Amino acid sequence: MAAIGYLPPVAMACALLLGSAPRPLAQPALTIPDAALEPVGFSDLKSWPLDDRAAAFRAFLSSCRPALRNPKPNNDPRPMAAALRAVCARAKAAGMLNSERAGAFFEANFRPMQIAKLGETSGFLTGYYEPIVDGSRLPTPIFHTPLYRRPDDLVLLSAARLADAFPNKAAVGRKVDDRVLPGYFDRGEIEDGALDGRHLEICWIKDPIDALIIQIQGSARIRLEDGVILRVNYDAHNGWPYTPVGRPLIERNIIPKDEMSMDRLRAWMQLNPDAAREVRRTNRSFVFFRITGLGGEEEPIGGQGVPLTPGRSLAVDKALHVYGTPFFVEAELPLGRNRANVAFHRLMIAQDTGSAIVGAARADLYFGAGEEAGHAAGGIRHSARMVMLIPREIDPAAARAPPPRPRPDFEAALKKVTPEARKVRTRRATHRWAP
Repeated sequence: MAAIGYLPPVAMACALLLGSAPRPLAQPALTIPDAALEPVGFSDLKSWPLDDRAAAFRAFLSSCRPALRNPKPNNDPRPMAAALRAVCARAKAAGMLNSERAGAFFEANFRPMQIAKLGETSGFLTGYYEPIVDGSRLPTPIFHTPLYRRPDDLVLLSAARLADAFPNKAAVGRKVDDRVLPGYFDRGEIEDGALDGRHLEICWIKDPIDALIIQIQGSARIRLEDGVILRVNYDAHNGWPYTPVGRPLIERNIIPKDEMSMDRLRAWMQLNPDAAREVRRTNRSFVFFRITGLGGEEEPIGGQGVPLTPGRSLAVDKALHVYGTPFFVEAELPLGRNRANVAFHRLMIAQDTGSAIVGAARADLYFGAGEEAGHAAGGIRHSARMVMLIPREIDPAAARAPPPRPRPDFEAALKKVTPEARKVRTRRATHRWAP
């Protein structure tokens, strides 16, 4: 296990070559709630020398551009934000690097720290992609399922900490005249017409299953009737927590947990349209979109505001992690022939987020656009080792579990309860659990 403050001689030489240097004094501390951090060495990372670090470095440079344009991006006060800006300045000065030199840059400027949720040893991965579907500017018998823009009566009940975008987790309300009522329409109410007549429809597509998938993925390319490609991206949500729509089918023993995938879910919904409507509504969360452009084959813009890179962009919990943070992901994923598991050991960059991405070691891998990317992304629900690269400007003090609460003295507590009160509590408990 590598010592936290140690910089190997080779890395030190590369640091001098690439213009970086560790800062041993007055380092800000790193704290990530509900996370355990353990120092490891780059030599402990499987396939680190074999990964295309040049591709990861290009994605990292993409994340650096907004950070370097604004000295205080998003007014983020976390030490990681300032530390990453310092590394970004050195990355920009280094220019384009091949895989070996890119690897040397990461080794010289970062410390690897394995990260997991407190009490656990691994992280959890899913995959996402950008759907490409047919659509229409106007409703027709074929195109009858709308995608909506953000309603003007949807308001945040508290100011966002990061004010660049509508937060992916937030309490919302509905403005009615001069009042704001807590909560907003859920999926069922919206599908039943709660937003009808307000001209919020961006376009119409064929299938409510596709609409649900687009909401889960957060962006889409809509191929309109005249061949124009309409690009839409996440803009807001209705405040209800995201619930995986596959969960009811697993709980009802309709689809085994180890066989659940987006392809399997879609097939079941197509065969059972009435039941699918009820299952969709178990996810009361609903996503609203904005138009981001027409035409083009470029990748969608992620939460950081930069184009995503297939196989290199990672969606994380932005309440816990700073955009631009590199993560080395080690997992065995069903990406081989006939869905066989293959090693996925790759350096990725946090550039996106999502309402279902909650936790310090929870991540979503971006696979690209279209059907093939969708097949790959839809089969990912796997454990993974996640290693976070922390700038050497940061003191990598591991977030530690809070001290255990003292065990209550039940006998002393019971002595303080009068016999009469004890009888009342017993009657209440019996009533609560009676069949």
